[in-house]
Amino acid sequence: MSSPAGSLMPGPADERMYVIDPIGKQDPYGFYPSPAGGQYHYKPPWKGPILPEAMPDADGHFDHLPFDSPQFQHAHAFGSTRFTLDVWERYFGRRIDWHFSHHYDRLEILFLRSLDNAYAGFGSIELGEYTPKGGDLVQFGLSFDVISHEVGHLIIYSEIGMPATWDFHGEYFGFHESAADMVSLVTLLHFETAMTGLLQATRGNLYTYNRLNRFGEVSDLGQLRLASNPLTLYDFVDGWDKEHKLAQPLTGALFDIWVDVFHEHLLRKGLISAQAEDLSDRLEDDPNYHAVIQPLFDEAFARNPQGFAEALATARDYMGFALAGTWSRLNSDHLDYADVFEALMDTDQEINGGRFQRLIAVNMLARGIGKVRAGPRLEEPDAASHAFSARTATPDDEVPSHRCGHLPYSKRMAIARGAPPSARATK
Repeated sequence: MSSPAGSLMPGPADERMYVIDPIGKQDPYGFYPSPAGGQYHYKPPWKGPILPEAMPDADGHFDHLPFDSPQFQHAHAFGSTRFTLDVWERYFGRRIDWHFSHHYDRLEILFLRSLDNAYAGFGSIELGEYTPKGGDLVQFGLSFDVISHEVGHLIIYSEIGMPATWDFHGEYFGFHESAADMVSLVTLLHFETAMTGLLQATRGNLYTYNRLNRFGEVSDLGQLRLASNPLTLYDFVDGWDKEHKLAQPLTGALFDIWVDVFHEHLLRKGLISAQAEDLSDRLEDDPNYHAVIQPLFDEAFARNPQGFAEALATARDYMGFALAGTWSRLNSDHLDYADVFEALMDTDQEINGGRFQRLIAVNMLARGIGKVRAGPRLEEPDAASHAFSARTATPDDEVPSHRCGHLPYSKRMAIARGAPPSARATK
């Protein structure tokens, strides 16, 4: 992390974020009905009791904490958040201010163990846990992928903003989830162990089922999403229901672009043959892909593992700078996937002289991006909706009950569904 040893306060905490483990907090931040029949905004900061904070050692480090202690989770959550922010501030070439900085000085990272998800909101990241049917306890505070994904949401809120009204095209929702996924994926490959493990497992064939394309945020179905997925926008022209699923055509296109850039660097370095690259492109959707391609990569990787690692790091950094440039060109209002396509082309021209524009276009168009648009939302948003929900509302959004009809749809639904007594008691 960028934090020098000895610079962090107990928590851990610094000038931009702090970690707490509340005692007695049972419900996530958001809008809830009040006993008087109106509604109130349950929002940060938490002012109740907390578990003992993670304390640094005499040298200012936190690596002495027992793995099975809550304080280890606290340090892990802080480190994951700070590391993700460090990586993306490098790609943007500047400080990324929180989108809530005019209300809160710091991000509150808190553990809400009654929550079966993880949420990024206005001023907070809330980390829960759950036990899937027949499985082991999943603790989101120990998942780098999940935490980095939630930081990705906050980065997008800061860089692109939130729509001025609730009546906007659904591809914004999918874009938000895709962008958060890409933040997590790119950041993951800044760990040497992740990079080495990925290459050792795949020999550079990134379409093999692996830790990069099969990653950590658990959906409401308890399944991991795939970055290398077959979905296109044509699958959603009649409508959509889950924003995580709607995100997959865009994530898939971006992952395919990433792999193609990686292959271009391998080819340029003479690490794979032109035949291998051509076969990989032509057989991408063929059921015989792995049987044909994997032996070629096995042989090539064995000759120069370090060259593969350098090519993957170069491709990773290209995607980081390209995505930062793309997102800097977008605006939340009326955003759709075609805007992302156009902005990525412009960014590649600026940072790369347009070198990868052909492969960007091929992969985007193959997913229907730039050709069709997603249809309407077919189901009401539920509590799993991340990109735009009651918990992302600002403190300025307090609205008397007689004006609830003017609230964004997600907030009206949160109020209408009611709240558990524990949340009402926290007012």
